[in-house]
Amino acid sequence: MSVDIKKRLDRIVEILIQMQSKRVVRAQDLADRFDVSLRTIYRDIRSLEQAGVPLIGEAGMGYSLMEGYRLPPVSFTKEEALSFVAVEKLAEKFLDEASAAIHASAMMKIKAILKSQELDLVNHTQDQIIMRKQGSPIFQEKVPHVLSYAIESIANKKQVQIDYQGIKDDRPQLRTIEPIGIIHEIGFWYIVAFCIEKQDFRQFRSDRINRIQLTKTPFSTRHMTIGEYLEAKAQPEAPKVRAIIRVKPEYSSYLRWQRNYYGLVDEIKHADHIEMHFDVKDIKHEFPRWLLMFGDMIEIAEPQILRDNFINLLREISLKHEPKI
Repeated sequence: MSVDIKKRLDRIVEILIQMQSKRVVRAQDLADRFDVSLRTIYRDIRSLEQAGVPLIGEAGMGYSLMEGYRLPPVSFTKEEALSFVAVEKLAEKFLDEASAAIHASAMMKIKAILKSQELDLVNHTQDQIIMRKQGSPIFQEKVPHVLSYAIESIANKKQVQIDYQGIKDDRPQLRTIEPIGIIHEIGFWYIVAFCIEKQDFRQFRSDRINRIQLTKTPFSTRHMTIGEYLEAKAQPEAPKVRAIIRVKPEYSSYLRWQRNYYGLVDEIKHADHIEMHFDVKDIKHEFPRWLLMFGDMIEIAEPQILRDNFINLLREISLKHEPKI
């Protein structure tokens, strides 16, 4: 069998699996996924129809399988089976207790159809991967189902009540929210929701939710999607300021882990130092405060305003900690 024919057969089988996993599949989405033309996808669809697969084509919508048609159980490659290990470990660390239990149950069903060789491989590898818990808990112990409730709310479009303690709150505040999506960033989950009390969209961090309760109350109105929310939230960035820092080669490794976050754009090696160029968003507060950690290792070459802000911070710290006579 030629390589091209094998690739086409693999793609056709994958298209069939995609159709079984979704109610409707768009031809353009399939073309994007497999990096082929629409014409190729249409040819593959015709091949499935000629093979007796009952497909329904909806104009302007996509393709779907006739209700009741199902594939026999599929087998997994060794690489696919091993990928389950990583996913299971990530679930243990990043999902709440209820969602992790649901995921574990699903994984048990998947493992049940693995061949004995792949199953032994998965079980052996599982013990070799350890996910350490992060310093700050992602969820409070008394609310072990934040994610599962939020997901259920999004699916059923029913309101959720939470006791939420924002960064400026002395105690948890009762909020009624209508979640539209969930985001994971900077080590935490955020429920993006329309807040009834504030009459606006807010992001609620998972570790600040003290109580969560599903209600039977439908959403008050139809909301934008999470994609539309993120697009609307993205504002044009303010102009950045170019900053140049000099550091001795033996000390440059201390700046390595966070330098990209603070806008590193270039690094030039000289005989006696390394010159780091940054495009800085916050030249007044955030960037000079980060540089304070390496104050004895670096030299600020430019701009002058960064040197001034850095020196002013040092003066404020010095004055605050001078002995009082």
